[in-house]
Amino acid sequence: MFDNFWEEFKKIITSRAIIISSVLVVLSCLLVYRLFSLQVINGEYYLDSFKLKIKKEKTIAAARGNIYDRNGNLLAYNELANSVTIEDVYKSGSGKSKAINSTLDKLIDIIEKNGDSVDQDFNIILNDANSFEFTVEGNQLLRFLADVYGHSSINDLKYEEKTKTADEVVEDMCKSFKVGDTDEATGDFIAMKGYSKSKALKILNIRYNMSQNSYQKYIDTTVASDVSDKTVADVMENADLLEGVSIEESTARKYVDSEYFSQLLGYTGKISEDELATLSLTNPSYGMNDTVGKSGIEQAMESVLQGTKGSETVYVDNTGQVIETSNYVDAVAGNDVYLTIDKDLTEACYNIIEQSLAGILASKIQNVKTYTFSSTSSSSNIVIPIYDVYYAIFDNDVVDISHFSAANAKETEKAVYDQFVTKNSAVLDKLRLELTETHTPYENLTKEYQWYMSHIAAMLYSNGIIDSSKVDRDDSVYIAWTKDETISLAEYLKYTIAMNWVDVSKLSLDNQYADSEEIFNHVVNYIENTLEEDYDFQTRLYKYLLLDGNISGTQVCNLLLEQDAINMDPDERSVWERGGESPYTFMLNRISNLDITPAQLALDPCTGSMVVTDVNTGDVLALVSYPGYNNNLMANGVDAAYYAKLRSDNSNPLYNYATQQKTAPGSTFKMVSATAGLNEGVITTDSVIYCGGQFDKLNPGPKCWIHPRGHGGLNVTGGIRNSCNVFFYEVGYRLGLVGGSYSTETGLQKLATYADMYGLTEKSGIEIAESEPNVSDQDAVRSAIGQGTHSYTTVGLARYVTTVANSGTCYDLTLIDKTTDSNGNLLEDFSASVRNTIDMSPAYWNAIHTGMRQVVQDKSYYANLGVTVAGKTGTAQESANRPNHSLFVCYAPYENPEIAIATRIAFGYTSSYAAQITKEALSYYFELRDEDDIISGTAQTLQDGATNAD
Repeated sequence: MFDNFWEEFKKIITSRAIIISSVLVVLSCLLVYRLFSLQVINGEYYLDSFKLKIKKEKTIAAARGNIYDRNGNLLAYNELANSVTIEDVYKSGSGKSKAINSTLDKLIDIIEKNGDSVDQDFNIILNDANSFEFTVEGNQLLRFLADVYGHSSINDLKYEEKTKTADEVVEDMCKSFKVGDTDEATGDFIAMKGYSKSKALKILNIRYNMSQNSYQKYIDTTVASDVSDKTVADVMENADLLEGVSIEESTARKYVDSEYFSQLLGYTGKISEDELATLSLTNPSYGMNDTVGKSGIEQAMESVLQGTKGSETVYVDNTGQVIETSNYVDAVAGNDVYLTIDKDLTEACYNIIEQSLAGILASKIQNVKTYTFSSTSSSSNIVIPIYDVYYAIFDNDVVDISHFSAANAKETEKAVYDQFVTKNSAVLDKLRLELTETHTPYENLTKEYQWYMSHIAAMLYSNGIIDSSKVDRDDSVYIAWTKDETISLAEYLKYTIAMNWVDVSKLSLDNQYADSEEIFNHVVNYIENTLEEDYDFQTRLYKYLLLDGNISGTQVCNLLLEQDAINMDPDERSVWERGGESPYTFMLNRISNLDITPAQLALDPCTGSMVVTDVNTGDVLALVSYPGYNNNLMANGVDAAYYAKLRSDNSNPLYNYATQQKTAPGSTFKMVSATAGLNEGVITTDSVIYCGGQFDKLNPGPKCWIHPRGHGGLNVTGGIRNSCNVFFYEVGYRLGLVGGSYSTETGLQKLATYADMYGLTEKSGIEIAESEPNVSDQDAVRSAIGQGTHSYTTVGLARYVTTVANSGTCYDLTLIDKTTDSNGNLLEDFSASVRNTIDMSPAYWNAIHTGMRQVVQDKSYYANLGVTVAGKTGTAQESANRPNHSLFVCYAPYENPEIAIATRIAFGYTSSYAAQITKEALSYYFELRDEDDIISGTAQTLQDGATNAD
């Protein structure tokens, strides 16, 4: 029996089921033991070591190279800074957008509470009228819209997407990113509900940038750059409420004396899609979060200044805290760039221009309300009414008109605002009456209401209410409105509706089949609602409040004081407050002391440019554009408010007047015509041409500036010395003679050939952006004196006079001296290349140089200067009712030239002013007077000179 039991037992314990069960029990025990060990015995250790360990491959930004002047003075450098970033660590789902927006809302408040600002590199801004507007146009705008609407190519954009206004794009983006809230009554989503326009735009900017990075895992998006320590502390303190937000150590780009070099150096900013595509062709390491040069030297020398990124592998836990790093590769700093520019000379020239412009303005301002240009007026004697100065204080934002209605507005601000409210209401009422009932023809309106009607029409076109692509420019009604001015705006609008030129989709029409009258009423309502927030319209009201006497000059002066817009000497302020100074004198003193600068007034003249070159090397020693701006506020994340102010500034400081502005060269072109005449054999150095004051070989015949006396008989040297138009008319005429018959085309071709020898047919060669020159293609006779359709930049004229100065060596000018690595080791030595040389008889050169020397000798303000100068003045007319452009080109010393200078004062009245401004720059360069005497910091009084002496 025992044997049977044992046999059965052996069968059981050796059966497959028992073996498998035993194995399972053993494995289960081992598993239980292992779990116990992991969770109980070693649980805390493993939790700390392995909790949601996430691997990130991160790049380390390289420090950008520095920029120096020719003498080693620092112009641009980097400073250690902290940036606020956000990473998309949010769980997908319907609540994701709301969670991100909530975080960003809190984050923006923290940043701005501490005086910092969110980076604004968006292509939409909120303008002064509290409306959204695009900051780009053309293909840039289409590329932006394609990104917004998810298209890889601009060709994929639908018509309605291409034609959307900035407001419509913002609304669409709000819906896409859920920036807003649901209406409780209807259940519909309402864009921006619960957010101000400003806050919504900032959130959209960040969300857009985050979406651009969405295809790359673990890429941070920069929210704010170069933030304060207080912001850093507050962000870290609220880390539990700001999911995905962190502080990153970075560098901020800084510019020394930025106002003087802003257009030359440019600024840096976040890379755009187009820039990424272009730069990646030569350097694949560029990414969407990189900072690159946006303009100027920063852009031109991007490949040199941009360093080599480093990298590291980072492991983080579920809270984003770094728990381990490996594979660290250090970044390599960018290389340094040394410019040919002399920092001190550039700053001196800038200050000379500013104080000279102030002197011109002060001499032209008269204590009158208005000035009317008449048939007896000339562009050389235009005066500036003091009321234009008063209005400029409003028009160019010298005072903040939005503060007039603030709770803490002061006495004058409140009084002026009360007048504005009354005026605004009255004008809107009258405009509605004009549009709905009166229908006064445009020609019969007052100048004030003509401006309003023109502004309304332009607004309807720009906002797309009137579709310009549908408008027939040959239509008789269109002509009656735009040219003949014989109908009212109301009549024109009704006609545009009847002709289907109005885009009704942009009006709030409930009925898509509305009749013409209903559409017109909606247009009128649209006009009134838009004008209520139209900054240009509101600002214009102050002009008529001033002219009508509702606002006084005294009140304008008090506004400046109440808003601390000026710094006034305490003694003078005491006199003012006692009533011992008139508002006219008050304002002249502010201009003379540069308390209010020419750029702030933005009256003619308010801009200027000067380029100084080394005539023996082609180096640019100074490239000055007035006015400048603070490019520190453009780098490291654009200051949106500052950028909007720059864009609306009537003096246009973002524009480089030295390299982009083109005007006719006027009589400065006459050395080209002399060269052409001498080399083509139509004149010799001994040829005498008689000037009787009028050129009689054309009908009508052009006159000499000295008409009716004329200059008498002149050779080429005398023609240049006296800037005789008739002499050079004759040269132009002879250049066009073919077999005894005059051909303007032949004359123009010959002038263009010699203009090319002086480099006037191409850009000057400098490394930054420059406008293309235009050689005249109309009227060889008038083109020979620098009129026709000639137009050149100041830097182009500088290359031209450099070539004259060195007797024929035409350089491709350069701004770059050398590049070095961050340790100062030379990488490349730059020098200007010779474009071409002019092979001309020394006798011809001598005739031209002598004429230029005599030009300067005839100017009393150059007497006893201390250095001999040769030059040529030039006057160019652009508008019959604005002052002429003032130009002067020169070189010095005459016997052994070192430098050449080209100066242009746009709308600067007379070339004599440009010549005197240049004289001050020469005095500084050659150290002929004490620096404090040259750079006085107050308005420079200039001699009037001959009214049209060239």
